[in-house]
Amino acid sequence: MKSLLVLFLFIFTVGLHSPVYSGQTTAGLDVGESDTSEGLLVYFFDLRERETFIQLTNASGASPNIHIQIYDVSNNCNENDFFDSYTASDTHVYNMRDIQTNNGAPSGVVLPDNSYGFVFASALAADGTITTNSYLIGNFRVLDNSGYEYRSNAIGETAVGGDDLGNEQQFGYFNFSTEGGVTLSDIVGVAYDDNTDAGRVFVANVTENFAVFNVDVFDNAENPFSCRDVIYSCVDENSSNLNAVIQTAAENSTGSASVARAEYGINNAIPNTFAGELLCPGNTISEGFVRLEILNNFVSTGNDDEIPDNFVLFVGFNNGNGRGSMDSFILSSMFSLFVQ
Repeated sequence: MKSLLVLFLFIFTVGLHSPVYSGQTTAGLDVGESDTSEGLLVYFFDLRERETFIQLTNASGASPNIHIQIYDVSNNCNENDFFDSYTASDTHVYNMRDIQTNNGAPSGVVLPDNSYGFVFASALAADGTITTNSYLIGNFRVLDNSGYEYRSNAIGETAVGGDDLGNEQQFGYFNFSTEGGVTLSDIVGVAYDDNTDAGRVFVANVTENFAVFNVDVFDNAENPFSCRDVIYSCVDENSSNLNAVIQTAAENSTGSASVARAEYGINNAIPNTFAGELLCPGNTISEGFVRLEILNNFVSTGNDDEIPDNFVLFVGFNNGNGRGSMDSFILSSMFSLFVQ
């Protein structure tokens, strides 16, 4: 059984002293290098009056075939994918508005205006499986037309798992504040199944790949304010799969979520950049931290493909003008937590 890992990634920022991401720890928990991966990296991209540039580096001496999978939330999270070749210590930048392969040829993937979602880069072995012999490093830039940008490392799964005491981690935390003029937020997440043998990840079947969370907001005195249950799934308010995700989540979690999205704002003090749903509507705390508690209760049927392995959250803050920052974390191998 896969163990639950919680990795914490502290990302550099540009021009904004942003709220700092923090995560739960317990004694003996080993934290790995979550911005390096033995074969798989996850990125966020956004073309909603924004531009996105994704950098990928093969930091190994091998020459793997790279599988690039792009999931567009605005298009029911349908998968677009292509394969690319990298030599040892090779680096390439993908302009998500005009995606070219490493050798300069068209990738065959053309994303529409206003698309946004997630990019997965997997290093493949000769037999087509995701390899652990190629070390991938990546980062991305999301440039908003308003003048600010988000910069973050891509996030990977490489880590030493578990904690010495045998404690499972079922919470994720991040800090927030209005320091530096922060007024808006993009709290973007995706649950996915990484099928190593198939050489790909699965996101598009949104009624199988989702994460249900109970949300609490704490002020600086650590006073808790109960919010609501939310579903993170690769859907938005226009998705034809939205109602199915909410119904399936009700049947497969202890939560009572009535909302499902790929992104949220925090609360009324720091709402979503695109006026989307909030993690904690009605709450006006301007500084504190958010706690996300996993509520999924999947039961294993022997088919791991029906259960999401991992959940990645990108935490973006901006002032609606010239400054922004983005951090991220991963709850890795959720399968062990979900099995009852």
